[in-house]
Amino acid sequence: MDDLKKLASSMMEENEMDGYQKIDRYNEEKIKDISDKYYDILKDLGEDPNREGLLKTPERVAKALQFLTHGYDLNPSEILKSAMFTEEYSQMVLVKDIEVYSMCEHHMLPFFGKAHVAYIPNGKVVGLSKIPRVVDAFSRRLQVQERLTNEIRDCIQETLNPLGVAVVIECKHMCMSMRGIQKQNSVTTTSAFTGEFINNEKTRYEFMQLIAAHLS
Repeated sequence: MDDLKKLASSMMEENEMDGYQKIDRYNEEKIKDISDKYYDILKDLGEDPNREGLLKTPERVAKALQFLTHGYDLNPSEILKSAMFTEEYSQMVLVKDIEVYSMCEHHMLPFFGKAHVAYIPNGKVVGLSKIPRVVDAFSRRLQVQERLTNEIRDCIQETLNPLGVAVVIECKHMCMSMRGIQKQNSVTTTSAFTGEFINNEKTRYEFMQLIAAHLS
């Protein structure tokens, strides 16, 4: 039991240190405010919010929305700065197949997929877990995929000052699958580059080959 407490304490300290707040802490005032609004929305939809199956739905939706948009409370640049190290490594660093879950700001429906992020160090490297955390910090907001791609790129470029950054995101959008055009198999791909990934065709080609490759 003591070991479990120590582990939990260590994880909380790490989260607090890098600005990555534990997700299951809710703002009760916001939960109440959003819940009240969803109670009315259920009535407007023709439902009875007092029936058994819906009694706790407004609160559940409020908590879900706060979880899905907790990126507003995070500082992506500070997440990177919490684990920056001096290292004489000048080859590409790639973290690929990072799960992405976000919400389209036009319809507040989910879009989800994968992000592939690479950078070429310029005297500084960053802890590998921080790159997925930066992706989460920006994706857990109301978004469009194009802006999300640029925000991840710009944050890494401005904070690490590497020789180049490359970001590719591939997502399915529920606003295209469940409504509107209703195309279930369509995938949207966006990309954003800086530095060597723009200026050096071989570097960009290597990146594209690496994200397409599968480990055996």
